[in-house]
Amino acid sequence: MDEKQKIIDFHTHVASGMCFPRSFNDGVVDNMTVALTSKGLPVSRDKVARMHAGTLTDPDCDELVRQMDEAGISESVLLLPDFTYALRDSTHTIEQLIDHHRAVVERHPGRFRVLVGVDPRWGADGLALFERSIVEYGFDGMKLYPPCGYKLSDEALYPYYEICERYSLPVLSHIGATSPVLDFEIAQPIYVDRAAKDFPGVDFVLAHGSVHYPDEVAMLCNNRPNVYVDVSGYEAFGATALRTLFGRGINHKVLFGTDWPVFRLQGRQVNLVEKLEKEGAFPESMSDTDRDLFFHGNAARLLAKNKLKQGAPPAA
Repeated sequence: MDEKQKIIDFHTHVASGMCFPRSFNDGVVDNMTVALTSKGLPVSRDKVARMHAGTLTDPDCDELVRQMDEAGISESVLLLPDFTYALRDSTHTIEQLIDHHRAVVERHPGRFRVLVGVDPRWGADGLALFERSIVEYGFDGMKLYPPCGYKLSDEALYPYYEICERYSLPVLSHIGATSPVLDFEIAQPIYVDRAAKDFPGVDFVLAHGSVHYPDEVAMLCNNRPNVYVDVSGYEAFGATALRTLFGRGINHKVLFGTDWPVFRLQGRQVNLVEKLEKEGAFPESMSDTDRDLFFHGNAARLLAKNKLKQGAPPAA
């Protein structure tokens, strides 16, 4: 890795239990326990639960900033999915979580952007909360979590997309599997297609697209000018999937992301960055320009479109 390589991490979360409902975490722990015990490792579910809880110990992002500095990551995008409508055992309301993310941004000036999620089923109050987070709090786009029970083409999302189009903000969505307490089928990437066609002024980013539905994701990125992919989740699957992705002719659409703190047990952020080079994720044919686009340029380009931060008046 070139020590001077600029890096923006487009996929991180606040590492705190407040952001993930109890049932969501219980499902994650169940899967971790099955995976570890099937390999013959002598771990109890209680021990796995303690290990997982230990990754959620940085509510103010102080440790994340230290690890960003160590890894050469200048900015990270904090993603705030709204689980509070689908999973009613959340400890905080979505409004409280938005306020907390605002405090984190203020605590670490210049280090974080926020893409905020509000479940569309909250109705007019949810829409007003989302717009306030954009206009008053200065957040940079929308984070969606379809496994909570809606498709990316759901017309209930269209008023949110209209706000994002008005201010030129990206929409990042989880795709694929997640905690087993939620639905997987509804989180297929093809459901972005109609929305991407109806809102050409909105950039849609499909998270985990190098490992979940990679063929479909690459097809969408190749053929919809406003569809992008982030590679978060690569830590679990090794370099092969990334090498394949980088050979698909869409390097101008691929964004680096670590999914902090999901892979915190694998090492520090610097280890996850260095993992790419060590495991041969980059094809020999990949140019320095394409590497820069992956680590920094593509993310910087999407974030720079924000009309509110440009000082330009939004479209009517």
